[in-house]
Amino acid sequence: MTSGTEAIREALEPVVAALGLTIYDVEHTGTGGRTLRVTVDRAGGVDLDALTAATEAVSRALDAVASLRGPYTLEVSSPGLERALRRPEHFRQAVGSTVSVRFRGPDGAVRRSRGILRDADADGFVLEVDGVAERVSSGDVLQAHTVFEWGPAPKPGRRPARDRAPGTSRSRRSEETVRR
Repeated sequence: MTSGTEAIREALEPVVAALGLTIYDVEHTGTGGRTLRVTVDRAGGVDLDALTAATEAVSRALDAVASLRGPYTLEVSSPGLERALRRPEHFRQAVGSTVSVRFRGPDGAVRRSRGILRDADADGFVLEVDGVAERVSSGDVLQAHTVFEWGPAPKPGRRPARDRAPGTSRSRRSEETVRR
């Protein structure tokens, strides 16, 4: 994160805190058509009224930020179900969640893994994939986000329906129903 982005975060934190929100992330991208994305959150989630109030307050506060000059597009949103993980606190908040991570392995090769985030600190995190835990350094992470999984977990020993071959079923009775 650039020092300009950090200055924007620091300027906006008290503004969104006054609305009962926290800043989850600040991202400043692009060169010509610059975009400033401010992601806000709160316990229980963020509704449309909170986003509207945050957009108005953030827009006014940004007028006083010296590092933000020239035209830009402001986007204020909630982190959503699949949250980007960029800062150490994002990883700490996601401990116990399923995450997808793209990172450089010890050999320098880029790898992608999906597993359970077991622990996180300022220097990195522990990712468990298929029962094997691996420590990943924060400096090696290229991209990471939480993974939202729809519906209940499959019963042990059963593959989820989306993983079964077409035409297969769980019971003979449901197979007969399909044939009729």
